[in-house]
Amino acid sequence: MIDSTLHQFPPGFLWGTATAAHHVEGGQRNDWSRWEAVPGHIHRDQKAGDACQWWEGRYAEDFDRAAELHNNALRLSIEWSRIEPDAGRFDAAALDQYRTMLKALHARGLKPMVTLHHFTNPLWFADSGGWANPAAVGYFGRYVRYAVERLRDLCDLWCTLNEPLVYATQGYSFGVWPPGMRDRAALASVIVNLARAHAAAYHAIKEVQPAAQVGFTTHVIGLSPAPPALLNRAAVSVVDRSFNRAFPLALRNGVLRLPGSRAVQIPEARGTLDWIGLQYYQWFEVGFDLRAPQSFFLNQRPPRAGLVGPAPWGGIRPEAIFDQIKWLDRALNHTPIYITECGVPDPTDALRQEYLVQTVRAVWRAVNFNFPVRGLFVWSLVDNFEWDKGYDPRFSFGLYAVDFKTQVRTARRSASLYAEISEQNGLSAAMVARYTPHLSETLFPGKSKQQIVRSSS
Repeated sequence: MIDSTLHQFPPGFLWGTATAAHHVEGGQRNDWSRWEAVPGHIHRDQKAGDACQWWEGRYAEDFDRAAELHNNALRLSIEWSRIEPDAGRFDAAALDQYRTMLKALHARGLKPMVTLHHFTNPLWFADSGGWANPAAVGYFGRYVRYAVERLRDLCDLWCTLNEPLVYATQGYSFGVWPPGMRDRAALASVIVNLARAHAAAYHAIKEVQPAAQVGFTTHVIGLSPAPPALLNRAAVSVVDRSFNRAFPLALRNGVLRLPGSRAVQIPEARGTLDWIGLQYYQWFEVGFDLRAPQSFFLNQRPPRAGLVGPAPWGGIRPEAIFDQIKWLDRALNHTPIYITECGVPDPTDALRQEYLVQTVRAVWRAVNFNFPVRGLFVWSLVDNFEWDKGYDPRFSFGLYAVDFKTQVRTARRSASLYAEISEQNGLSAAMVARYTPHLSETLFPGKSKQQIVRSSS
């Protein structure tokens, strides 16, 4: 009998953490490492450098940490620039290294979810026009086929693209990521090519490994209208339709619709989702702003009330992930959902425990509404290089803190909380009482302290 003080998840639910190759491997030679070499691109002109030294072998000790968290899965990416350092030339040794890493996950009881593109590109690809080049679709499909043919015995859960709209807007609209462009026409072309690349990758994987489960991850932003709300509801609608909804809907029905642009037919993308990854972090107020032509005369800012992260992170409302799950379920006709990233920048671990509790509670609610959520991956296992934020300590996401001078890892208290959640496959009143006692009455109303103690003994 399930104790009434336990929010229980279904058997087989995946509990894990998420990482990206450029963040943790070290020694990269791709368009991001070149971008880092230009002063002003990264916080304090930092470079990823050795990162967390996974490529040198430190992945093994971090995989041990994931196992100690009682996780049963781990999301990681493989680096295209290592696998295909020159156009059409593949590096078998790099694939062997990834095979070794995936075998190490299996040995620890961790199911791999492998991301095939997590923002970084080979230099030859970037120099050929990158994702604005229509040939990019074929290049990506070639790489995906090669990698999956050699890793299919070790992975059956594939992610084609990580957050394509984030990649496109940061690199081609705001110009703060490589290639550093501010070109609306290029932005639209890149989004179309990314949708076609996902479709090409999906079909290539299915040909090589028919039973594989293939999806992509989408970054969804929580939105509310800035004052005056009556005027700015339209601004919210524009951002929601373009950033949150356009790409997932294109993969459902084969039509990409971006506000202000003609609909693009992409029939090969229709129905190319076995699952979708939801990545939810922050909340913004949105309004029209005539001073912001580069962002289509839209401006977003942290909400005026509630918790906020370091500038320009935005508001922190973990419980609102329920609404994002609800929309995806309705829009994608009950396609399975993984929470492939969720986290909070919090070097002191002051917010992360409440964030985890509120997130897990909201996901549990969604499961109990029969929304098809299959797993949750926290960003991130260890502190790492965070794109243009570099090693800024304010953007420390790890369950384990990392001293990048010594490579020493130290467990934060939130790691213990997540280990208990994973081990029990649920969230108990006793956990909440120990880690976030101020939430006890809200999340488990009517439970006395004595009942909570008895249920944990």
